[in-house]
Amino acid sequence: MFDWEDLRHLIAVSRQGSTLAAAKTLGVNQSTVHRRLLELEKAIGLTLMKRHPSGYRLTELGEALIDHVLAVETAVHTLEQQIRALKHDLKGVVRLTCPEPTVPRIVATGLLDRFHERYPGLQVEFVTSDRYLDLSKGEADVAFRSGEPVDDTLVGRKICDSIWAIYASKSYVQQRGRPTSIADLADHALLGFDGIMENHRVAKWLPVAVPNARIVSRNNSMLGTLSAVKAGVGIAPLPTTLGDAEDVLIQVLPPVEELTRSWYLLTAPDLRRTPRVAAFVDQVLEDVPALQKALIG
Repeated sequence: MFDWEDLRHLIAVSRQGSTLAAAKTLGVNQSTVHRRLLELEKAIGLTLMKRHPSGYRLTELGEALIDHVLAVETAVHTLEQQIRALKHDLKGVVRLTCPEPTVPRIVATGLLDRFHERYPGLQVEFVTSDRYLDLSKGEADVAFRSGEPVDDTLVGRKICDSIWAIYASKSYVQQRGRPTSIADLADHALLGFDGIMENHRVAKWLPVAVPNARIVSRNNSMLGTLSAVKAGVGIAPLPTTLGDAEDVLIQVLPPVEELTRSWYLLTAPDLRRTPRVAAFVDQVLEDVPALQKALIG
């Protein structure tokens, strides 16, 4: 009656809103997309898409069928992965490096549970560190990293933005008051960064933004900084995913644009081609919405 390729083209147009954008996504020309849609509509005897000034939209009939079409997409994708798993008899460990505070958030998405259910012979091992591990030297297989990639030999994609704001504990604010601007931070006890964190963008931003900063404590990990802020030692920039999750903390100043960076999923090209890493990366890309929620908060 129709084939899967026709459905792929329908899904792409419904998601992108135009045949040109769908063509770029699918890696074909625009005329192929038009032809596939017409062939699908002819095969089933229904009009599924209608052109509007702002682009293509599903008709009422298309809306009634799209969930079923998406279910077919999911089934086909699952079948392809199962075939690959059976073909390669995947077994082994995928080492995932990321900052320690992100581990519980990643686990809470269910990503690892879905991955292990799909590939029971593979296990994910966290390698937590506040520094960038060298994937090319085998220190890890896959990385979740905040900040623009500095190693142009790695491949991957952006997952979401990492947003930072200024936090203090409720007890600190009660005792010493609350800053109303970045300039006001010069009149407060601030937390700095040391060790492997000294080259972090926050460590470089602070002395520029607050030249007369009064640093009362330095930490070489993000969790150490979080603990110090919670204890009322001083004020510090924190990822909003960490700061907003703590009842004892107050966001005393809003997100700082200069500190916003992106979260990336990265791996080395040779690792990306290995079945075990390819399986994990594909699972992550399938779960991007859940990861975005976990990493943004």
